[in-house]
Amino acid sequence: MLKGHPKGLLVAFFANMGERFGFYTMMAILVLFLQAKYGLTEKTAGGYYSWFYFGIYAMALIGGIIADATRKYKVVILIGLIIMFLGYLLMAYPTVADVKYLWLSLSGLMIIAIGNGMFKGNLQAVVGQMYDDPKYSSVRDSAFLIFYMGINVGAFFAPFVANGIRNWFLGTQGFQHDGSLPAMCHAFNKGSLQDTAVFQTLADKVSGSHVTDLGAFAQQYIDAFAKGYNWAFAIAAGTMIISLLVYVIFKKHLTTVSKIVESTPGNENGSLKKNSTTSPVAILLAIGLMLTTSVIFHFLLDDFALGMAVGLFIGFIAWIIQISTKEELPRISSLILVFIVVIFFWMSFHQNGLTLTFFARDYTVKTVDAFTNIFFNLESILAFIGTIAGLILLFSSKKVNPKLIGGGMFIGLGALTYWLVSRYNAQNAIAPEVFQSFNPLFIVALTFPVMAAFAWMRKNNLEPSTPKKIGIGMIIAAVGFLVILVASLNLVSPHELQFIDAAGKTQYNPVPDSSRVMPYWLISGYLIMTIAELFLSPMGLSFVSKVAPPRFQGLMQGGWLLATAVGNKFLFVGSNFWSKLDLWQLWSIFIVCCLLSAIFIFSIMKRLENATRVSA
Repeated sequence: MLKGHPKGLLVAFFANMGERFGFYTMMAILVLFLQAKYGLTEKTAGGYYSWFYFGIYAMALIGGIIADATRKYKVVILIGLIIMFLGYLLMAYPTVADVKYLWLSLSGLMIIAIGNGMFKGNLQAVVGQMYDDPKYSSVRDSAFLIFYMGINVGAFFAPFVANGIRNWFLGTQGFQHDGSLPAMCHAFNKGSLQDTAVFQTLADKVSGSHVTDLGAFAQQYIDAFAKGYNWAFAIAAGTMIISLLVYVIFKKHLTTVSKIVESTPGNENGSLKKNSTTSPVAILLAIGLMLTTSVIFHFLLDDFALGMAVGLFIGFIAWIIQISTKEELPRISSLILVFIVVIFFWMSFHQNGLTLTFFARDYTVKTVDAFTNIFFNLESILAFIGTIAGLILLFSSKKVNPKLIGGGMFIGLGALTYWLVSRYNAQNAIAPEVFQSFNPLFIVALTFPVMAAFAWMRKNNLEPSTPKKIGIGMIIAAVGFLVILVASLNLVSPHELQFIDAAGKTQYNPVPDSSRVMPYWLISGYLIMTIAELFLSPMGLSFVSKVAPPRFQGLMQGGWLLATAVGNKFLFVGSNFWSKLDLWQLWSIFIVCCLLSAIFIFSIMKRLENATRVSA
């Protein structure tokens, strides 16, 4: 796998893996934690979620500016790791489930976002710098696929660990897990739960005995549920330490770039005007555009915060154009066009931690049969993966020893899988957090086949250009949401479960079991969207590292992440419409966004491909 790659790729792989474990722990449980602990609505929790994700990626722009100005990429990355560790510690601090402590969680999220901004874009820039060496340039796309796989190895384990730790703590308090109960507990405490009979039944079930005081139970269950998530954040802090140690010990294998003083591409003799990245005119123009956009959004949509996010992106575009030379401008403008496309991809794709998590919690069955339960328990899914890997090795290898190893894996791990399944009940409880493990699992499983397919196409001069891969990815993403749309047909929608009573008070009803679907719908949607992600995200990182002018490497990686940030700020579209539209109408929004983005990127394909050739 690593043949023909520099040693530094492995360092970046493992340093990123630990950090991503923490990040995907957050993706799996953040909105569930905010709602369970503080009783927030989907709209409010989604607003905080979108701000957090915006902050994570927007701060990468600041991190890129600092790294480009100092050329101390590795030092900035180290500082980012330390700051993130402190943020996860704050998230792990347990308090009673009271909204007055919301500021503590929001402070932890802000600190994590700052640290991630220092870390993420600059580590990607360092990976790209290693492949600026002509010796490695031909395998740049493959390098980013491998690097991306490292992200998802950590991400695969995170939901299982978060779920296991939360359930363990619930058990120490004498409770079992039921994902629908925290909302009922908060509704009961607020006096907005219409039918308490279902609540009583579930309370008895998770307590193991008849509950006589539902009010006391509601507060105790919420507190236990929330503190279980605090323990999950503590585990994430621990993985940050591992990531930090790997980075500190082995960072010598990463590229160290020298400071650019005199020249830029095409300016070897000093014939071009070198624009300063701190040009007062450029900075004032960027600030002016940002504030103007914010005011416009405030009056048109009553959303000043969204205007700030979009304004920041527009300001960045104005700034980078102002400070670019004539020779750099075609490459910069091509990158900006791609950034615009990825806004809509991430707005759609990152619904996996928001509305798709709501769907997993509220519209997917709570229990599954023994076979399906394989995929919702860490030990059985690892055994099953090993069984499939052994089968592939048995039939794909031409050598005897690998065949024997593959056969042994297939028989031994297959037997282990069978034994584990035989111990499961006819019906087994599943948790919504675990659905977040399928995307990284599919990334890891599909990376090698996708790399092999691209290598075969490259060998036969059939490989699509990097921009074409991005466009194809947008189309595939639309198909993934189409699967979710089909699953949602004829289900009762959230807005149908709430009504205003005679006193003008909103009454809450849980989703009936008749509107819960099998988990394979959501798993299939994640599979298709994962293929889309492999076509778009690592290819986008490769495109940025390839096309960005050398003096803007960190900054343009920050620009990619800023575009991702703006897309994440638009995540609120999903949570805002969750309780207003029918489910199929909600998923249609994202299908249309992905298809329009694909049409746009194919319309400018020649321009993007020319930029790639010019930078080669």
